[in-house]
Amino acid sequence: MNKKELKEFLDEKVILYNNPKFIESDPIQIPHQFSKKEDIEIAAFLTATISWGNRKMIIKNAFKMMELLDNSPHDFITNHQENDLNSITNFVHRTFNSIDLLQFIKSLHHIYKNYDGLEKALLIKDSSKNYQTAIHDFKKAFFEIEHQQRTQKHVSDPLKNSAAKRINMFLRWMVRNDNKGVDFGIWHSHKPANLSCPLDVHSGNVARKLNLLSIKQNDWKALFELDTNLRKLDKNDPVKYDFALFGLGVFEKF
Repeated sequence: MNKKELKEFLDEKVILYNNPKFIESDPIQIPHQFSKKEDIEIAAFLTATISWGNRKMIIKNAFKMMELLDNSPHDFITNHQENDLNSITNFVHRTFNSIDLLQFIKSLHHIYKNYDGLEKALLIKDSSKNYQTAIHDFKKAFFEIEHQQRTQKHVSDPLKNSAAKRINMFLRWMVRNDNKGVDFGIWHSHKPANLSCPLDVHSGNVARKLNLLSIKQNDWKALFELDTNLRKLDKNDPVKYDFALFGLGVFEKF
């Protein structure tokens, strides 16, 4: 395929998957249960954090997390007392367990109290126009309070060459605003043009078959190459193609 044919092919797939039907089988359904901005972003952040492995299990465990936060995540994060945390035992999703969830609750409390929330804490503050340093700085802020070392692995660091798939997916959910009903577009201080594709096994394999990606590992260098090529197709909204790459990989076994 030449560039024009590739763009037409991927644009068709974006239309196919970027609609409310997509929500039914995707973890994004969890934040869609909420209407308040802070509830949406906290539910989305926690859901994205455990988004690896079996999708039905991700969704089941993300709903369980919301129940543990009394289905009012922002109020729980900002106003909980120490004894409110006693109910958070036995939670586990893969390697993310109740120790990690307790730490995330405390770190999110810190972010909302001292950094004015997730939206400001993840802003790009330099001229790089990508989230590499912003995510690194966010991770530093997230863990500058007392914490267990084990929990650090659940927030990726692009400056250590991680593709940061889950946090880039969370950013897509918050920042993209195309009125299609899937992504929320509630972070108006961020720009969709700066987003990076949530690079995982499925999207990476499809991108390689379409010659959008040559690097074999799914790391930040690969993500930079993929970003560069997707921006040639749409410089203002490159990450809309995540729907195409993911859909082709997961639903069509492309």
